[in-house]
Amino acid sequence: MLRLRLIFFLAIITASLASAQESAPYKILKTAKAGGAGGFDYVYADSAGRKLYIPRTGNGGHVTVFDLDTLEPAGDIPNSARGAAVDPKSGHGFASSKPVVMWDSKTLATIKTIDVEGGPDGIMFDPFNARVWVFSHRAPNATVINAADGSIAGTLDLGGAPEQAASDGAGHLYVDIEDKDNIAVVDAKTLTVTGHYDLTGKGGGCAGLAMDVKNGILFAACREPQNMVILNARDGKIITTLPLGRGTDGAVFNPSTMEAFSSQGDGTLTIIKENSPTSFAVEQTVQTKVSAKTLTLDSKTGHILLIAADFGPPSSPAPAGGRPSRGPMIPDSFSILVVGK
Repeated sequence: MLRLRLIFFLAIITASLASAQESAPYKILKTAKAGGAGGFDYVYADSAGRKLYIPRTGNGGHVTVFDLDTLEPAGDIPNSARGAAVDPKSGHGFASSKPVVMWDSKTLATIKTIDVEGGPDGIMFDPFNARVWVFSHRAPNATVINAADGSIAGTLDLGGAPEQAASDGAGHLYVDIEDKDNIAVVDAKTLTVTGHYDLTGKGGGCAGLAMDVKNGILFAACREPQNMVILNARDGKIITTLPLGRGTDGAVFNPSTMEAFSSQGDGTLTIIKENSPTSFAVEQTVQTKVSAKTLTLDSKTGHILLIAADFGPPSSPAPAGGRPSRGPMIPDSFSILVVGK
């Protein structure tokens, strides 16, 4: 009888600890100095291949590669770029550079370069038909590349300047159009825009987009107003809006925890909990680091990774009503931040 009571007591303790761990707040688990010169924009975690890609811009720009588990340097891919994406099936990686660089994700050896028009910026891999979408603020707004061989499948006009995109994996692509305050709906098979979801008044200058594929919910991270606009992907109906920090530039959704994340340049990470397809709440705001405006999700660990650096004082004041200016990057201050529980 005593043994049964002891087993029961231990079971209660184990369940309580598991529950506490599940509800524990997010925090910075690790900061790794990456160093190196050059600007930075998007960060990308290849969860299957266990690599972290950080493109650097400017003279001598390149894509720096790190081991996703240890954050130790793992290689380098030449060419200034702003983003990266990997097709896990073919093992081909791509950078939003000009020309686009295609590489072997195991060896990091360059396979080919692909001439594209416009100004490559954002990039994403769509598993629906194994294509890479390279986005540009000027025409053509999107160049679509077959991941298997690097051939160009087509280009299209999205009706404005695209930022981040999300796929439902079933032939529908959603792209936030930063300068038009809307989300373009795209048929991934025919490469045609089938509509736009208007966000006017609810969120403007949207720069991040994530999706709960199972429930068909879009999370549009916007700068003015500073809101996460949550809407139905099927009809564009806005469900609710929730406040964000200043300078959002990326969003991700973790289906394992039913949480959406938005990273802001003011040094905050907003975490939104989806309690149901109609109920959402700001769960936590994590203090990260000023300039940590983009993020990526490691789906294996559930960790959020951000990139940031320290900057000196600006050489001149910001124009009236303009975006605050910043000085030069402090040498070797570039870092990788890991957020988790």
